[in-house]
Amino acid sequence: MKLSMIAAGALLCGLAGPAAAAGNLADVTVHDRADGRALPVYRHHGRYYVVGAPGNEYRVRVRNRTGGDILAVVSVDGVNAVSGETANWDQAGYVLGPRQGFDVKGWRKSLERVAAFYFTDHRNSYAARTGRPDNVGVIGVAVFRRKAEPGARDDSPYPAGADAMSGAGTGAARSAESVASARDAPSPRAPRKSSSLGTGHGRSVSSSVTATEFERATDYPEEVVAIHYDTRANLVAMGVIRAPRVALPSPFPGQFVPDPR
Repeated sequence: MKLSMIAAGALLCGLAGPAAAAGNLADVTVHDRADGRALPVYRHHGRYYVVGAPGNEYRVRVRNRTGGDILAVVSVDGVNAVSGETANWDQAGYVLGPRQGFDVKGWRKSLERVAAFYFTDHRNSYAARTGRPDNVGVIGVAVFRRKAEPGARDDSPYPAGADAMSGAGTGAARSAESVASARDAPSPRAPRKSSSLGTGHGRSVSSSVTATEFERATDYPEEVVAIHYDTRANLVAMGVIRAPRVALPSPFPGQFVPDPR
């Protein structure tokens, strides 16, 4: 039996941003706290991307789409956002009630405080500063459902008779399309125009939660949503964002010589 020791203490109901990486069990949205907006999501080769502004704080909003409890294990730059361990599915996360959501504002320091997430240079990221630079630049949420009590009603969002594992065998994790397609996508190693982004260990901010136990229905997550992030210049260089067309000067724009103003 696998347990989670962290649960959302103040749950935000009905929060669904306009730019979400949508899964079947949970929606995940990245919000820029400085600009007060949800970051637009770009899709490229089966992956999700958002543009981060260096220096700006951000939060990860997870919303439960199901009628039952879920556990969301949140990873930032390959590091568990609750425990600080190198991220693994079999770790602590946030428990969300039916149709509820929670803002993960930073690295959890206690049941009352977190160190704010903020976009920063790769070398200044929390992961790099703790000797784990290899997975900087991606946010991940692994979702588990609670093990049902005997005789309990199934509140799955899937239609009756549907396979919630999408045909995967026992013990296999079902991933969102952004992750499932990643293995087949070409590696985005195009030339970069600026230093890549990471997530820093920022100022202390309030974020209250309580401890609880959670028995998972499966050993592996039923869904994984991944959102990659970088600067706009880098995402343009990688082909994720189409560069704006620049109008070139024309050698013959008119017919006759006009008077100067």
